[in-house]
Parts: sequence; C-alpha cells; structure tokens
Amino acid sequence: MKVIGLTGGSGSGKSTISMLLKEMTKTYIIDADKIGHKIILKGQEAYYLIIRSFDRTILKEDGEINRRKLGEIVFSNKLFLNILNQITHPKIKEEIIKEINQVKKTPDFYDYIIIDAALLIESGLYELTDEIWAVYADVETRIQRIMLRDGLNRNDAKTRIHSQMPWKEMKKYADRIIDNGKDRELTKKQLRNIIER
Repeated sequence: MKVIGLTGGSGSGKSTISMLLKEMTKTYIIDADKIGHKIILKGQEAYYLIIRSFDRTILKEDGEINRRKLGEIVFSNKLFLNILNQITHPKIKEEIIKEINQVKKTPDFYDYIIIDAALLIESGLYELTDEIWAVYADVETRIQRIMLRDGLNRNDAKTRIHSQMPWKEMKKYADRIIDNGKDRELTKKQLRNIIER
C-alpha cells in the first residue's frame, strides 16, 4: 500500500484526480481541506487559537468561524496566512498521521492512500508520503474553476492562486505530473499509465 501525496494549486483538480483514482483502484482518500475544516470547529483547540489571533469579527452568528471571511483576510496578507498555517498545519498533520495508521491496519484492503493537499509541500505533509503526484492545470482554467466552485470573483481567485507555491517550484518535488487541463480522457489515460507502471 503506497501513500501518495496529491498536490497542486487551488483549482488544479486534485479532488477530480482523487475520485478518478478511487474509480480505477482501491484507494483511500484523506482530504486535508476537510480535516482543516474539522479542526477549526467551535470547541477545538485551533478554533480558540484562531480567534485569539484574528479576533471575534471572523465569527458567524452561531459562533463558528466564518471561513469565507477568514479566507479574505489571510489570502490578502501573507503574514496572516502564515499565522493561520502555523496554527492549523501541525493539527492537520497530526490527524492525517492518525488516519494513515488506522488505514494501514488493513493493508490488503487498499492499493493507495491518497493525501489530497494543496499545501502538501509547505505543510510538511510530503514527509508522510512514498511518492508525490502534482496536478497541473493552466492558470486561466484554475481561475474559472475557483470562481465556479467557491463563488469568488476573478481578482479573489487570482489572489488565492498567487498565495500558494508557484507551479515552477512545486513540480520540483513531484515524482509524477498529471495534466488535468481541459481533456478528461487524457487525464484518465495519464492515470492509467501511472497505475500500470
């Protein structure tokens, strides 16, 4: 059972690749974003650290963190993004390690454990993997996907992209590169080739 780190910038289509892999193989997916959402829920340690760092104006009426509002703050200011990452990354990593250890108790059940994480490199999650697969899509495709998925305007989508590691740097870490531009069949073919090697 291989642990694969699946990375790529926001809007590159990592989740699509994860789902395709799940269709083609016995794959267990660990979604770092979902874990990130879980660890900042009211009552969690990270919740209180975030409020202390960003104040209560980021809260919704029910007391939960307004992720959209927090996103607007951190994606427009590198210092704030670093503060948030220092709070959340260690906790996300801790949860992922627990999940990997749990899945490895049934080694014959899965071919792959996929860690789907945009910040795989920056957060140090890549250290938990056997291979890194980087997902590529051109910037315009990514902007369109982010706008559609997150309901952001063009400038906010671009800001989010520019807050992440540039592709030129990310691909240096990759054992495999998957082009997930506009041609779904080509993407599937690339995945088949990787799996069958």
